[in-house]
Amino acid sequence: MDAGVCGIDPGLGTTGYAVLGGADGVSVLDAGVCRFESRAPLAERLVAIESDITAILTEHKPRVVAVEQLYSHYNHPRTAILMGHARGVMLLAAAKLGIEVRSYSATQIKRFLTGNGRANKGQMQRAIQVTLALAELPEPPDVADALAIALCCLNEINHASPVEMTR
Repeated sequence: MDAGVCGIDPGLGTTGYAVLGGADGVSVLDAGVCRFESRAPLAERLVAIESDITAILTEHKPRVVAVEQLYSHYNHPRTAILMGHARGVMLLAAAKLGIEVRSYSATQIKRFLTGNGRANKGQMQRAIQVTLALAELPEPPDVADALAIALCCLNEINHASPVEMTR
């Protein structure tokens, strides 16, 4: 199958990924999480992130990598700084393999899938389940987020109208 897009939900402890493609529409080729030791020094976690992301990208050879943009909550600016390290390593891994990278805000992704830029995790999981006709909710939420990011990117690439949700 043709791997079109790899969506990545960056994290220092858990990173969700989803590879979508297929000639006959959207198929989930692979999806899961990479887990990193939270007690390991930051530099060691970044090496592990780069290794895992490079392995996924090398295996599936997507045309585009889609990543959620960083956002900073005013009460927790340190979180955004730390996440920037992880996201930077992911962007570097894609760039080293010559893969185009696109970024989307969380609000943009949520609005695309649910019509609500402030949708909660449960709403996003249900929207992904319906959109991709999955038998079960995608778990953990990091996988659902990666699937959502990849779908948002595919929509932009195809210039398709937003996915209609059945109610």
